[in-house]
Amino acid sequence: MISAKLRIALSGVAAVSLAAAPALAQRPPSAEQQLLILQQQVAASQATAMQLQQRLDTIERQLQQLINQGEMNGHRVSELESQVTTLRNDVNSRLSSLESRPVAGPQTVETTPPEAAPVEEAPRPKTRTASASLPELPPRPADSDSAASDPGEDAYSQGFHLWEDGKYDQAITALRAFVSAFPKHRRVSFARNLIGRAMLDNGQPRPAAEALLANYRSDPKGERAPDSLYYLGQALMKLNQPQQACKAYGELEDVYGSSIRPDLKSLVAKGKVDAGCS
Repeated sequence: MISAKLRIALSGVAAVSLAAAPALAQRPPSAEQQLLILQQQVAASQATAMQLQQRLDTIERQLQQLINQGEMNGHRVSELESQVTTLRNDVNSRLSSLESRPVAGPQTVETTPPEAAPVEEAPRPKTRTASASLPELPPRPADSDSAASDPGEDAYSQGFHLWEDGKYDQAITALRAFVSAFPKHRRVSFARNLIGRAMLDNGQPRPAAEALLANYRSDPKGERAPDSLYYLGQALMKLNQPQQACKAYGELEDVYGSSIRPDLKSLVAKGKVDAGCS
């Protein structure tokens, strides 16, 4: 049996051991332990930083792709807007003088005297599709002697028949030659109007609009000046300019009023409906 003194001694040793344990637990870590802990914390921070950097790089690449795509789309839109603006300004500049230029009223518009009215020939097969049909036939002289005495009529007739046969480029050349050779001939208004119609029939609405507007402006009393305003509206419709077409139709009605031929008046009414004129 353990003696009482030995038990007391063992109890004392145990008490001393228990008292020393908290002291050991509260002892600060050594420098090596602190360095190890710091290295572990730095390594963890570096790993987190690398993950964040990778995510940031990915976001930057995606953002740059979006910026590049946006710049390309913006450049294409800018080019289209520039082309549309150039076309609109070009047409508007040509019509601005039409809107503001005073023109003699319909009571002063000259018409063909009864004795000079053309006698229409039997029409040939038509190949035209772009412009509506209005009479452009040259007059047939009463006899062969008068026909031979007016080479201007023959020159205009040649251009007319080329247009009628669908040979638009040749017709334009012939009609321009006629205008140059016979600038005072009464068929000049017919020829210039027919040049615009040939361009329109040939799928060239922009030069057609220029030619038709020039015919009206150069000779508003010409026999085909009203027709040129109508076909100017048709050309502007081909150029997707319905508001400007309405202005051309309005100019035609304001200037020539009741003197407009019935066939032309019917076409103008239809043109206004197609353009949505108010």
